Amino acid sequence: MAVLTIDGKKIDVPEGTTVLQAARQVGIDIPTLCDNPHLPSYGACRMCVVEIEGNRLLQTSCTLPVLDNMIIHTNTEKVRSARKFLLGLIFSDRNHFCPYCVVNDGDCELQQAAYHEEMTHWPIQPNWKPYEVDASHEFFVHDHNRCILCRRCVRACSELVGNFTLGVEERGSSSMIIADLGVPQGESTCISCGTCTQVCPTGSLIDRWSAYRGQEKDLKKISSICLGCSLGCGITTFTANNQLVRIEGDWDVPVSGGLLCKTGRYLPLDERRERVHTPLVRSNGKLRPEYWESALDTAAEHILPALSDTKNQIIGLISARLPAESICLFNQMFADPNGANLTTTEQGISTRFSYRIAEKLGRPFEDRLQSIDKSDCIVIINSDIVNDHQVASFFVKRNVAKGIPLILITTQENPLETVASITFHVNGKFSIIDVIDGLVAGLVKEGLNKVVSSIESEEVLEHATTLAGTDADQFLTGAQILGQAKRPTFIFSDGSSFRDEPRAVEKFIELAQLAGAMREGHSGVISLKGSANSTLAAQYGLDQLISLNDQQVVYVALGDENPSQGLIEMVQGAPYLIVQAAFHSKLTDMADIVLPSATWLEEEGHYLNMEGRLQKANPSLELPENVFSNELILRRLVARLDISAKCTGDWHEHLKIRTPSVVIEEPLN
Repeated sequence: MAVLTIDGKKIDVPEGTTVLQAARQVGIDIPTLCDNPHLPSYGACRMCVVEIEGNRLLQTSCTLPVLDNMIIHTNTEKVRSARKFLLGLIFSDRNHFCPYCVVNDGDCELQQAAYHEEMTHWPIQPNWKPYEVDASHEFFVHDHNRCILCRRCVRACSELVGNFTLGVEERGSSSMIIADLGVPQGESTCISCGTCTQVCPTGSLIDRWSAYRGQEKDLKKISSICLGCSLGCGITTFTANNQLVRIEGDWDVPVSGGLLCKTGRYLPLDERRERVHTPLVRSNGKLRPEYWESALDTAAEHILPALSDTKNQIIGLISARLPAESICLFNQMFADPNGANLTTTEQGISTRFSYRIAEKLGRPFEDRLQSIDKSDCIVIINSDIVNDHQVASFFVKRNVAKGIPLILITTQENPLETVASITFHVNGKFSIIDVIDGLVAGLVKEGLNKVVSSIESEEVLEHATTLAGTDADQFLTGAQILGQAKRPTFIFSDGSSFRDEPRAVEKFIELAQLAGAMREGHSGVISLKGSANSTLAAQYGLDQLISLNDQQVVYVALGDENPSQGLIEMVQGAPYLIVQAAFHSKLTDMADIVLPSATWLEEEGHYLNMEGRLQKANPSLELPENVFSNELILRRLVARLDISAKCTGDWHEHLKIRTPSVVIEEPLN
């Protein structure tokens, strides 16, 4: 610990703490521009300079580590004069017309810094040189006139996202933020995660949707989670007049650390699907509007006989995007004793493999996403995380950029091949299991296995190389990379890609154990599920593969999910189809009854992410008139089906009904 004095206040802080961090701990405000708490210190803008007793020159507080007995002054005349001069230079460099800027009136950090220093005018005349405005990107505009060259966007793109799209060309006053080698943003390697727009302190990077739609102080701000995939990234929504204005990543949520992908940040802003606004009942071959009471009565008239039949003549499918409260109630309503008639719309494809591993081990085994940052070797097995779980790919790419080796095993082209240390392409008779066999044999042959193995390494290695059509060097190289790691991390998803699941489970466990990824105190295995509540649905047993046979009624609680072609084909022969949905689709066009439901932004509920974190989604928008939450629709049906005794207890009382593959945290209130 170091003892220091800041503006007369004594404070004890751990060694390695910067002066800026120490000042913030005692409530002393030091203005900054290039600093961001979630980025490494940089010291480019010089706004945070302070005076240190014994030092002749002013020092940047964001890069200066504390020393014992240090005496710091943050608001002397020398400091204030330096800050005003620096601000004057910044304002004079580009064309900062604050009254006409999209982020004026307090949302701009440059303007806030000027107010902090009591500036009322430009002390240095701007040069009035016009700069380019790049409007080529689909989601945001890059206005170089408002750029202050703090490089936050560049650092976020590389150090947080690992994409390295943004950079700086030229030097001095000619410096410019560029994409790739100077191409327009819309033609660059940008992946539209929007992290750069969130960290920009001025109006240089502004997203198209929220521009000129109001200042942050006038917007309603709600903390929630993204339901785009099983990660459950933290978000903050900004709304006005019951319309979504902007979505930002929540820096304080441990799952994602403030990062979002295009699916979480931009796509929800421009929802163009047609909304279902009233119940619809098919009459004379056409869907016609109906009152809620009548539509629910008609649904109950068809469901009740199917439930009462000894063969349970109903199939129920529910979206894994819906909250725990709805999934639990749905499970209680429709499941038969064997659980053979009820599943999610993805039918457990994304959870089955991880549950096989948990059952084999007899314990939860999955690790947190943050373990990637502590890993010294990453193995990805048949997972396109760039497209399916993009925020997870940020964790991988930023660590690969630091020199962490990546081993890729894939059945198709994978965007991460360009950064992988070694890639095993699976095709034809050469399966994922064969790759695992080859790596296991390579570990044993090289003597790099962390636990004892009795396999015949030469024989297994020869068999794997024959199937692969290559020599043993590729497997030995992969085994050496993996065997030299002290904290390897295995990432996998989509159990359907393993042709022989029981054997695949055994081989996967063997490889992870031999590599030291499943030792005590370090799991090192991450399973990326499908939808937002896939993990929770599996806890309830809703991961069955089912098909339409002689069932008379199919009930699909779709919510705002976009139905897949496979789901549409599965139910198209149903004698009677009831769909609970927020939007019109091919599935609702086929239905006999359509019940309008809430979207993810309009209802609250709990979600269990792929790590086992129970998180709460909070509604950001009010429900349209005549539309109800998914849970309320199901409860109104329960009242008509005379099965209220069956649907008892809170949702979390029914949660742990299977051996979990993850350690489940306590439910949130």
